[in-house]
Amino acid sequence: MTDALDNPFWSALDSIHRGIALHVGEVARYPSDHAPFLGVASAEVKVGDALARLVAQDESVYLLGVAPAVPAGWALRAFQPLAQMVCDVPRVPADGPEIVPLGDAHRDDVLALTALVYPHYFRPRTMDMGRYFGIYREGRLAAMIGERLGDDGHREMSAICTHPDFNGQGYAGHLTTWLTNDTLAHGRQPFLHVSYENPRALGLYERLGYRVRRDIGFWSLRRA
Repeated sequence: MTDALDNPFWSALDSIHRGIALHVGEVARYPSDHAPFLGVASAEVKVGDALARLVAQDESVYLLGVAPAVPAGWALRAFQPLAQMVCDVPRVPADGPEIVPLGDAHRDDVLALTALVYPHYFRPRTMDMGRYFGIYREGRLAAMIGERLGDDGHREMSAICTHPDFNGQGYAGHLTTWLTNDTLAHGRQPFLHVSYENPRALGLYERLGYRVRRDIGFWSLRRA
């Protein structure tokens, strides 16, 4: 049986996010205002009809871990695989500034920060996919972290970012350690995805106790 982490988009869309997912058979996606992600139950799924119904003209969606054969009229482009990392044991937390839950009252601040430093996949309603937390300094959202993908046994650490004015303060590590420990305390394994083209982030997560579980395929899909 395929591990849920080997097919993380489908695993989330068919479990914790089933209530918001747009399903056509064994193909599902998030609404475009949540995330541009599409998942399939397996690589053998016939996707032609589902794609025509789920993906708009001039829209790109992304797949992670599992990609099907696509019919004529569609273009599937492979990116460099990502490092999928997991953490197995809690870390001793260091002292740091207060971490606050982020909700509707903070949405504008979150969207402004992600637009600046994490622009590719964050959407107006991405915050509805899980819990989000941040650090405020001088009345400004200095850094944040959130949950995005997951299933009954796992949660993804996501949108880990710091405003450039507050780099070098250790906020990303403070937030990641806190949410990692909280996730483990709830009986779920934390995981995340990072590009090998970002060795600084990869090194940070390794120092925080994360290990590479596997290299995982990543693709974009759009009409040809």
